[in-house]
Amino acid sequence: MKLLAMDTSNQTLAVAVLEDEKVLAHFQLNRKMNHSLTLMPAIDSVMQASGLKPHDLQRIVVAVGPGSYTGIRIAVTTAKTLAETLAIELTTVSSLAVIAGNSRTERLIVALMDARRNNVYAGVYRWKNQQLEAVLADQHIPLEDLLSQIKEPALFVGETAKFKEQIITALPSAEIAEADEINLPNGIVLGKLGFQAEPIENIHGLVPAYLKRVEAEEKWLETHQPGDENYVEKI
Repeated sequence: MKLLAMDTSNQTLAVAVLEDEKVLAHFQLNRKMNHSLTLMPAIDSVMQASGLKPHDLQRIVVAVGPGSYTGIRIAVTTAKTLAETLAIELTTVSSLAVIAGNSRTERLIVALMDARRNNVYAGVYRWKNQQLEAVLADQHIPLEDLLSQIKEPALFVGETAKFKEQIITALPSAEIAEADEINLPNGIVLGKLGFQAEPIENIHGLVPAYLKRVEAEEKWLETHQPGDENYVEKI
């Protein structure tokens, strides 16, 4: 199977083309740039480098979130459009799982993204029989609440730098990854996880996994009825 993987969940833009888990080409950009302008050129680049044409692809995998609201939408929308246009499979992988998948360890893997105000987007994973399994579902949670749920040796990956002291204070045995190749999303890892994921039946119905309402929506709901929570679409 020939697969195209893409991730624009945060600052990193990662794209890769794989064939039966063999890496044909990949592109990684870690500068803060406009992903809406750089994603398609990146896709063109890896497709040309791999010697494939769009009709050669059989599956697309996209990092579905959490992360940047705008960033997630760019890759998800592009992936849906390509999958529908080419009439090929589309599948998704958690953006936190992509980061967790960088590490091979017997420890729990706790993937973090900074959600501000000492809150995090977090997913807890473990490798079992060569499969990355979720131990705790991805969630938006205060860091201290998350740390209270970790009861065994764990490796923390992702956006951990600002939380290092707090993590070690709560969990002295914790290991905190520092290398970029472990903490940044990788298109190759996304692609390999994408081979294991089930294809989506309703491509048109796919929506990003934000895990948290945007701040404007939360403020609106403070003074309106919960029944109107889809006001963004209505407007």
